[in-house]
Amino acid sequence: MPRINAARLIADLRSLARFGQAGTGVDRTAFSPQDKEARHWLRGRMAEAGLEAQIDRIGNVIGRFPDVRRAVVIGSHTDTVPKGGWLDGAYGVICGLEIARSLLERGGGPGLGVDVASFQDEEGTFLPFLGSRSFCRDLSDTELAAIKSKDGVPLAAALDAAAYGSTPVRHDPARHTAYLEAHIEQGPRLEAERRRIGIVSGIVGIRRLRIVAKGQADHAGTTPMAMRKDAGAALLRLAARIMTEFPAKAGVETVWNIGRIEFRPGAANVVPAEAEMMLEIRDTAVAKLDELEACVAGWIADGAREGLVSIASEPIARITPTAMSPEIGGLIAAAAREHHAEPLAMPSGAGHDAMVLGRFMPAAMLFVPSIGGRSHDVVEDTSEADLALGCEVLAATVEKLAALRG
Repeated sequence: MPRINAARLIADLRSLARFGQAGTGVDRTAFSPQDKEARHWLRGRMAEAGLEAQIDRIGNVIGRFPDVRRAVVIGSHTDTVPKGGWLDGAYGVICGLEIARSLLERGGGPGLGVDVASFQDEEGTFLPFLGSRSFCRDLSDTELAAIKSKDGVPLAAALDAAAYGSTPVRHDPARHTAYLEAHIEQGPRLEAERRRIGIVSGIVGIRRLRIVAKGQADHAGTTPMAMRKDAGAALLRLAARIMTEFPAKAGVETVWNIGRIEFRPGAANVVPAEAEMMLEIRDTAVAKLDELEACVAGWIADGAREGLVSIASEPIARITPTAMSPEIGGLIAAAAREHHAEPLAMPSGAGHDAMVLGRFMPAAMLFVPSIGGRSHDVVEDTSEADLALGCEVLAATVEKLAALRG
């Protein structure tokens, strides 16, 4: 017997996608008018389902399951990147809504309810994971007061303009027994392996470094090569060493990216006086992140010993990996197999609200395939059959969890 109404799940996803629709995708950045409209719509849908729904001070939309002492939190986010996809984040929120609504229609669960959450600003228009960090009491008033958008807008001004609730809603350790999040994979592995369900073993940690080389600007036509203090060349040599030597040092799941290189002053006939590079390394193992960051530091020291150009690195982000609950992952696996879907255990290379919630309660994530592995773009899509299956498997997982913890 199906545990959810698949047609209603898809209809709600399509309705949500109309707020900020951009072709086949969605442009609904945090605190935009489209984001505000979507949050009020979602609160209404939660209330219609029978949940005690509210939008808190930070913009989190929370629907509490009535008449229970214990509940599992199911959620994600409904804000998007600019010109993003219609499913990233939204799928997890609407899965939670559909599971809670279906449970209420059946007279409730066996002692364990489902609280549904759409956390504000997971994508980082003002601060990545703003809503989930607020929910978990992981933000101080001092930090909140200092937050600004990339355009320099203070968060306090955005909150005042949004005029949401007067107080934040917080994680309740006495009530919240676990956190579950369904998500599109945002990558190609499930599709390549011909699997319909992925179980996230852990969410990667991130080391992001700004590396700056400083030399001396000179005329590129008159300065002999051996006499140049070329910051650009020094940085390119470092970049080449990273791309050449990292493969032998990396773990099975390590990924890295040089996302930006800039030369200054940036003229064809001027030797670069300064060069800047952004390097990011991701892995689920802290030891591997430490090892690779130490390698980069050693290579920077090697370059500095040449004496012509100074090179220094500055950490921009240091995000700790988060392991997902093996126990709940096992329940998802059992539920998937009951639905004739052999799951694939895999890490998540992207960050999710689950990496915040997972530090405060047992957490687990379920992936469904992304067509072509595409995400964060208007072409992002997943088949309706896979969307329905993922929600059905998560609903079955809630029932198994209720039998253990309800």
